[in-house]
Amino acid sequence: MTIVIRRCAPQWGLVDHPAARKVHVTPTPLGGGLAIYLGMLLPLIAAQLIVLLIQQNALPASWIPEEFRIHLAGMLHRSPQLWGLLAAGTVLVLMGLLDDRFGLSWKWRLGVQFFVAISLVSTGMSASLFVSQPWVGQVVSVLWIVALINSLNFLDNMDGLSAGIGLIASVMFASIMLTLVGEPRWLVGGCLVILAGSLSGFLIHNWPPANIFMGDAGSTFIGLMLSSLTILGTFYDETMPQRHVMLAPLCILAIPLYDLCSVILIRLKEGRSPFQPDKKHFSHRLEALGLSKKHAVMTVHFATLTTGIGALLLYQVEDWQGAFLVVSLVLCVLVIVSILEMAPRPSSKEE
Repeated sequence: MTIVIRRCAPQWGLVDHPAARKVHVTPTPLGGGLAIYLGMLLPLIAAQLIVLLIQQNALPASWIPEEFRIHLAGMLHRSPQLWGLLAAGTVLVLMGLLDDRFGLSWKWRLGVQFFVAISLVSTGMSASLFVSQPWVGQVVSVLWIVALINSLNFLDNMDGLSAGIGLIASVMFASIMLTLVGEPRWLVGGCLVILAGSLSGFLIHNWPPANIFMGDAGSTFIGLMLSSLTILGTFYDETMPQRHVMLAPLCILAIPLYDLCSVILIRLKEGRSPFQPDKKHFSHRLEALGLSKKHAVMTVHFATLTTGIGALLLYQVEDWQGAFLVVSLVLCVLVIVSILEMAPRPSSKEE
């Protein structure tokens, strides 16, 4: 799909031209987000059709491994929730394409994001957070969705950065959903695996120097999928000794969330809009320190991979004392990031 979109994007007017705040120097096709979206949508449609045909005895059940057959009815039962999520993703993809083509006000885009998040939460997609008052989990869920949508959007500032972070996060979350919880979460884990596959296919074309950009359509879609699937998936159940595993999403997404918060605070401190683009991101500062764009992107990737491994370690410790050590590890990585961000840029003489 990325190859198809890459060829069609210039005809649709989806081209990103060089500018002062951008790191590319040649016009590059946009619309890669549409390829990511279709790369997830089409396999899910195919899977849904196969399950429906098997349930109606139009296809032999032997096509499905025996251990998965008992879950077919559950997949059909939860399919409205899945397609509701994909409908919300469609809204963001369309808005992102319009923004990539014509440029939309950040206020309008943020309003649509909150509308999408509230709509999903109103259908029951909400975290409980072990709090008796449902509204607490609902408010946190809305903020979580909007925060991750913008976090992945903010990270889309260098070739391969946002797609790579999305790939790492989806693989980490899928690993937890399929191997580390008491009973595998096949639907959520499967969706995360499909998302990882779609991002892998796109990343081949987006790796520095990129041949196509995902644009807002892709970054917001990735953020929505990761945030919503982490809410739908259950990180804790009664078979686990402690509730500290609920910290896993924060560990996996520590770097994107840190970058979002730090950039917004810098912009507000300077009296600018939090959604006004600039070069204050972690990746930009690494480049200012002398790293190449590719090495800057890889540094952010491996920092995310490190905090993500910390999330997996949460499932190997049995008490809060062990969890504290894991969280300390993640915080140390964030401190290293902040030190690198505050390091002075080398002068031309030093370079």
